[in-house]
Amino acid sequence: MVVGGSMSGLLAGLLLRRAGWEVEIFERVESELAGRGAGIVAQPDLIETLRRIGIDTTDLGVEITTRKILDASGRLVSTLACPQVLTAWERVYRALRDAFPAPHYHRGRGVRGVEQAAHSVRVHLEDGGTIESELVVGADGLRSTIRQQCLPHLAPLYAGYVAWRALIPEAAFAPAIHHELFGCMTFYLPPGEQFLGYPVAGPDNDLRPGHRRYNVVWYRPAEEDSELKRLLTDEGGTTHVSIPPPLIRRDAIAAMRAGAEQLLPPQFRAVVRMIEEPMLQPIYDLQTPRMAFGRIAIIGDAAFVARPHVAAGVAKAADDAAALAAEVQTIVAASEVEPALLRFEAARLPVGRRIIERARHLGAYLQASQTSEERARSQRHGIPEAVLAETAVLDFLRA
Repeated sequence: MVVGGSMSGLLAGLLLRRAGWEVEIFERVESELAGRGAGIVAQPDLIETLRRIGIDTTDLGVEITTRKILDASGRLVSTLACPQVLTAWERVYRALRDAFPAPHYHRGRGVRGVEQAAHSVRVHLEDGGTIESELVVGADGLRSTIRQQCLPHLAPLYAGYVAWRALIPEAAFAPAIHHELFGCMTFYLPPGEQFLGYPVAGPDNDLRPGHRRYNVVWYRPAEEDSELKRLLTDEGGTTHVSIPPPLIRRDAIAAMRAGAEQLLPPQFRAVVRMIEEPMLQPIYDLQTPRMAFGRIAIIGDAAFVARPHVAAGVAKAADDAAALAAEVQTIVAASEVEPALLRFEAARLPVGRRIIERARHLGAYLQASQTSEERARSQRHGIPEAVLAETAVLDFLRA
């Protein structure tokens, strides 16, 4: 049984089915998840996993070859060759969702808790049902119910900054701005901040010129007890853990737009003016000390949540799922499940820790407050050359 029907859960479900397991996925949200999220980098590891599952990656996203960085006047100051495929969250999700058998994907059925028995796990659902499974995979994200039951004292840590995000239709771009920005990943670094944009597929994976979208991310410091709380509080006074875009206060959006006019180069000022409904994402770290608990395993963002600078989220989930499937593929007796999960944990814990450490290094200069060690990291990873070379690449895992 896989708890969580988003990207991690679908990857686990598909790979476990290929390993010979009968798999049921339970997703607490009643509505379809397609359409959530924004742009993502399709790392080579993810592309390889998708191919192994049998998903055609020919038109996965927009292929780019170059990164560049602008100064405050909008002048090009540096470029770097970095071929990548840039896609949209919904594109990858839809491909995985279509590949998983619909009768075994259960929407609107959340999990209340789990209880381990001698040779199985009893899963108690929010609707009162109970299901027994030989293996439970917690793939239910940052606020994981499964992780909270296994590690009740472990909680996400706010990193000290937020990301304003948006997807802008390509057709909204004036020709001059389109010519300058749309063919590559472009950065600008206001003091203590980072703004970047890159092209991704349009709705329904539309890759036709003129029908694609531009993914915008603007990282800005925000103190947790003051600015973050204000940003997450809607017009009615309710404070959210994750605020839906329609509920973001108008004055918060106005302040963001005013900041763009003061801080950004002309090209990016024009981009911000095109944003109709921005999204707001508080940035968190989460690092688990364990991934295996008897017959329960946690993967993806249920185990490690890395800051977005490494662009490792979906690739990490894919590698977690592949490692788990490889360890349980050869099981022939019920007694072999727990040792297999411990082997999986031993393989994946060090990788998760390295990704978290790298992401913290890359994001240290964006934090509202810093320790002396974090200030030292800022001097190394916050300079333009490092931002160009280190953002959204996983070479460090193979070094």
